[in-house]
Amino acid sequence: MIRQAQSTLAGPGKSKTLLGSLGRLAIFFWALGMVLLPPLEHGVIPALLALIVLSGLYPFAVRRLARLRWLLIFASLFMVNAFFGNPEAEIDWAIWGLHLSSVAVFNGLQMILRAVVILLAADGLSTSVNITELAGLLERGGLHGLGFSIGVATNLIPDLRQSSMNAWHSLRMRGGLRASWWRGLQLLLLTILSNALRHAEEIVLAAEVRAFQPDRSHTLPLSIGRLDRWIVLATFITILGLILLRLS
Repeated sequence: MIRQAQSTLAGPGKSKTLLGSLGRLAIFFWALGMVLLPPLEHGVIPALLALIVLSGLYPFAVRRLARLRWLLIFASLFMVNAFFGNPEAEIDWAIWGLHLSSVAVFNGLQMILRAVVILLAADGLSTSVNITELAGLLERGGLHGLGFSIGVATNLIPDLRQSSMNAWHSLRMRGGLRASWWRGLQLLLLTILSNALRHAEEIVLAAEVRAFQPDRSHTLPLSIGRLDRWIVLATFITILGLILLRLS
């Protein structure tokens, strides 16, 4: 439903959508630039701005990251950075008997913020943009075959997520994590990888049956919304400013 709403034209004689695939692609690269280009000491405000924009644009991605497993991953990332990220930093905080460095704590929080922004941008782009349009963009750029590969990899994401959840619940219901949890995790990883490879092989075989050739693939143009050109201009100016800040 989301992808259908992002078509270039809503119908004969109807106006374009406000935000098309071109604008969402520009926002994706803008969000990456906001967290990767600024220096570490000046990266909080750009990352927060990107987080606000992505949260308003992709609320479904925010709900996914609010789940318990992602919160545990973020907590682990923070603990690693807080205790082992900068061993030479001065210890100036004492919280609940733990001696920490304010620099290490700040770096840990900033790493979590950057990770959240990157995950929101990637999840929002893969869910709301037709991957065929992005693959066609690469094909028109002379990267024959790469568009098909990216399309296969992107289409595997929802199937891999669902198969991972099914394997996890199946292993947990059978008590595979109680007696030997390490062996259970190994089997879970093996199941996820084998399902991903099997599904990718099915897509490749289907392409071979249809006599698919990368140099003759059909490409779809990127859908352009009414605000896309302004968004591209604004993101370009912002990224250029960050690059100049980085070089200064």
